Amino acid sequence: MAEQIEREQWGSKIGLILAVAGNAVGLGNFLRFPVQAAQNGGGAFMIPYFIFFLLLGIPLMWIEWGIGRNGGKYNHGSAPGMFNVLWKNNLAKYFGTLGLFISLVIMIYYTYIESWTLGYSFFSITKMYFNEQNFSAMRTFLYSYQGRAIGGHFTNIWPSYIFMLITFGINFWILYKGITKGIERLAKIGMPLLFLFGIILTIRVLTLGTPNPAIPQNSIENGLAFIWNPDFSSLGNPKVWLAAAGQIFFTLSVGMGTIQAYASYIKANDDIALSGLSTSATNEFVEVIMGGSIAIPAAVAFFGIAMTTQIANAGAFDLGFVSMPLIFHQIPYGPFFGFIWFLLLFFAGITSSVAMGQPLISFLEEEFKMTRKKATTILAIVVIISVQFVIFFLRYGFLDEMDYWAGTFGLVLFALIETILFMWVFGADKAWDEMNRGGEIKIPRIFLFVMKFVTPVILATILLWWLVKDAIPIFMLKGVPAENVPYIWGARILMLVLLGSLIWLVKAAWKRRLGN
Repeated sequence: MAEQIEREQWGSKIGLILAVAGNAVGLGNFLRFPVQAAQNGGGAFMIPYFIFFLLLGIPLMWIEWGIGRNGGKYNHGSAPGMFNVLWKNNLAKYFGTLGLFISLVIMIYYTYIESWTLGYSFFSITKMYFNEQNFSAMRTFLYSYQGRAIGGHFTNIWPSYIFMLITFGINFWILYKGITKGIERLAKIGMPLLFLFGIILTIRVLTLGTPNPAIPQNSIENGLAFIWNPDFSSLGNPKVWLAAAGQIFFTLSVGMGTIQAYASYIKANDDIALSGLSTSATNEFVEVIMGGSIAIPAAVAFFGIAMTTQIANAGAFDLGFVSMPLIFHQIPYGPFFGFIWFLLLFFAGITSSVAMGQPLISFLEEEFKMTRKKATTILAIVVIISVQFVIFFLRYGFLDEMDYWAGTFGLVLFALIETILFMWVFGADKAWDEMNRGGEIKIPRIFLFVMKFVTPVILATILLWWLVKDAIPIFMLKGVPAENVPYIWGARILMLVLLGSLIWLVKAAWKRRLGN
């Protein structure tokens, strides 16, 4: 039997809630959500969104808190060990490997995206992009910074690379410091600042009025109407429902093994019922109230509905890194508001990215008895090597390929596996007792039925839909430019190498356990 080890614990309940909320609150709250709402029926999008929040989001949040706390009793802070506790079968730990894989792959490319926000906060306060006066020029500024375009403000990728190294260093310094002195301290500083910046920006946007009186239809009122007026005809389109379900996964960070890792560091009888609900509610407030009130409404007020529609269709990066900087040109104290906008995004990003690193560090600490310094160093080496491919092959779709298989398909697959293991293999009654033990509230009994039957059926339906409509065409590279094909296969090979290495590590860890 493996020797027992002294595990860290959270310093305070508020620190835990802020850390888990920080894990959930990410770039998608401020960039992806408003685009999804604008593209999928505006206010009508919120109907399937909240349905899936109740049937997928909250149930999966409680399931992951329950799996994590249960695993923590056995000194497991990562999915392989947690799943092995739930199901005494040799395959269980290998299913858990998928959680390590998803966290690792997302962390690799997410850290690079996160570094863009840090760079742009500096560009805002120094007015570096304030000479770019139209969408084309601002998009070229962004693409030249990313190394995707020749010409523009940046002649090489080194500025982007430097901010990546700074972001990388901050992430791993926090991870090295541990749960209480690193992650919890970040949450206690970063989350209040995120809320403060979000409130300031929301108030500023809501008081924009009509920036150009000569164009009265370009107003903040019409901007709010654009994103919130319901187009109920869209509810007949299954893609809208799938988009809503996908957004719930993105926004709550479920299906990647991070929440379980955090929950493993709480005591056996600490509340998870109210804590899980509190973190979900915090995330929804940030996303719906703040995320829905800043970028899209501001774009309509300055550029009109037709142009904002183009921005929304172009995606989250054009919204955050092209249209918002152009708005900061045109308002008083624009450099300051640009600075706090991108710093807000940075805090949203880093509280999520450190969460992605924790399951892998826990795995190395607990299964191989490594020091936190050694485990953090090994993870840092893997990430810094892997991110090179993302940086230099970005324009060939390398990042998008990793995001699809790990950040989209993988999330749903892992969520389905953990739901089946917890509610069916471990047993619904035992799972229910685990989730409610020590709770400051009792989870409504209806959720036992939802978690046992409704949630897995929805997950299986989504998975089958994506397999038929998206996964197969993407795997066959239909519509992919010929020049991108080698790089996309390179991304797939990298992911297979990472997955194979993790499977080997899990096998070695259990061999070591048996040897002890």
